[in-house]
Amino acid sequence: MTTSCNNIRAVVGIDFGTTYSGFAYANMANPSKIEANEDWPERRGEFKTNTVIRYNNDFELVKWGFPALAERSSKRNRNAHSNNISKIAELFKLHLGKIADDDKPPLPAGLNPKKAVTDYLREIGKLINSKVSARWPGLIFHKHVRVVLTVPVEYDEKIRKVMRQCAYDADLILTLESENLEFTTEPEAAAIYCFENVNEHPLRVGDSFMIVDCGGGTVDLTVRTLLPNARLSEITESTGEFCGSSYIDKEFKKFLSRKIGKAAFRLMEEKHYPELQYLIQYFCTHVKIPFDGDENNWRTKELDLETLCPILLQYVKDEEKDALEESEWLIELDFETVKHFFDQVIPKILRLIRQQLDDSEKNISAIFMVGGFSESKYLLHRVRQEFSSQVPYIAVPSHPVASVVKGALYRNWTPDDPEERKKIVDSKEKILFFKQLAKKGTEIEVDQPFRNTSWPSFPNQETTIFEIYRTNAKDGKFCDEPGMNLFGKLELDLPDVNLGTNRPIEFTLMFGRMETRAIARSIRSGTIAKANFKLEL
Repeated sequence: MTTSCNNIRAVVGIDFGTTYSGFAYANMANPSKIEANEDWPERRGEFKTNTVIRYNNDFELVKWGFPALAERSSKRNRNAHSNNISKIAELFKLHLGKIADDDKPPLPAGLNPKKAVTDYLREIGKLINSKVSARWPGLIFHKHVRVVLTVPVEYDEKIRKVMRQCAYDADLILTLESENLEFTTEPEAAAIYCFENVNEHPLRVGDSFMIVDCGGGTVDLTVRTLLPNARLSEITESTGEFCGSSYIDKEFKKFLSRKIGKAAFRLMEEKHYPELQYLIQYFCTHVKIPFDGDENNWRTKELDLETLCPILLQYVKDEEKDALEESEWLIELDFETVKHFFDQVIPKILRLIRQQLDDSEKNISAIFMVGGFSESKYLLHRVRQEFSSQVPYIAVPSHPVASVVKGALYRNWTPDDPEERKKIVDSKEKILFFKQLAKKGTEIEVDQPFRNTSWPSFPNQETTIFEIYRTNAKDGKFCDEPGMNLFGKLELDLPDVNLGTNRPIEFTLMFGRMETRAIARSIRSGTIAKANFKLEL
């Protein structure tokens, strides 16, 4: 069974997230070497940047990523009022999903969420193009690059068509129906990444494991089972909730609002949102991320408002101003205060895991935590504390922030084919090691069947092609070795795309007196394809 796509030399995976986005890339000649981007506008050393766009009043894009969200104010302009209020779009991806209108986050008046998605994909596409072109000179993006875009599991075909249209409008693909754009689900990519990278806990056929994807907005849980031939079952059990790391930021905002006064906080949101976000991002970097839940390791943090956000001072009034002037505009964050932020969120995650374990019909042998929030030592500690007696292995794989985007690239290859069996031949991707069904010299009866079972290479595959080769050699191994000749082809339609890769296919080869018969059958749907080939004596 083969898959092919002409001229593809590199593959790029894009994790277009609700709050953060990232990408990774690999060359088809060396697919195991995956490079995740860590170079962003005004930010380096991080796998993702913020999914945020800043527009001017005419909805022309001004900035994207982290610079669009946060901006430090200077003491020189501490008393200045904003004369050029920009429009910042966040969380616009949620507008594509099937959620109630009342639950959709607000966008700047007059902004179509599809425009925001398109504009963001265009900017990240420009960066991708510059990176892969610098990495591999001579590569033509629209001709030589396949883009794999991750989407939530609940995105149906209608929403995927919207995403494809946005990708086309963003110049990621040259034609709307281009085969150079593929989709894979975020849980699928995360599961494959864990399966490929957690060698300390080898899974056996039949083992079930849970993926806890802890993002900025949501925490999503899925249960997968390892099938024969290194295949993963489709998602049969899943749940999720809005309890990602951004909700800790929300608790900090409540705390800050109490310190400076609700009126001052509201004015900062309305007039100086980037400057307010700079303060919040400082909290994330210096307080939220280092917090491990161990009081012995914690030293009270101080936020100097006069230095970090001087423009804020003009809005603080009355008793809040008196208190902050008394403390020289310093806000202290002691252990109990920060722990309280986390404890408003983490119990929700623990309840999700508990519910999934209780409801699951399978014994869960491992929990793998991925996503940006999974890097929290305190979260990992609480999960292990709660469930280690029930689940023997709870771990965070290396680079959990990049798990989805790297998993998207792993998913591009047939999962059960090791890297040494993959090669580029005549600009086509082929799997060169194949199943030997009938060996030269074997005595067989007329119409004796030789069978093999395989699976689709990717979840949304609609057809598969079996190529039959013959050779005079006794032990042929590769379809491009000397003496190996193509004997015939057989194409089979694969319905029930909703079942993903869990659609076993039985291939049968029978040698008659004057011809060879090949039969391919979808075991689940019963679809059959047959072909007769003249037997050359």
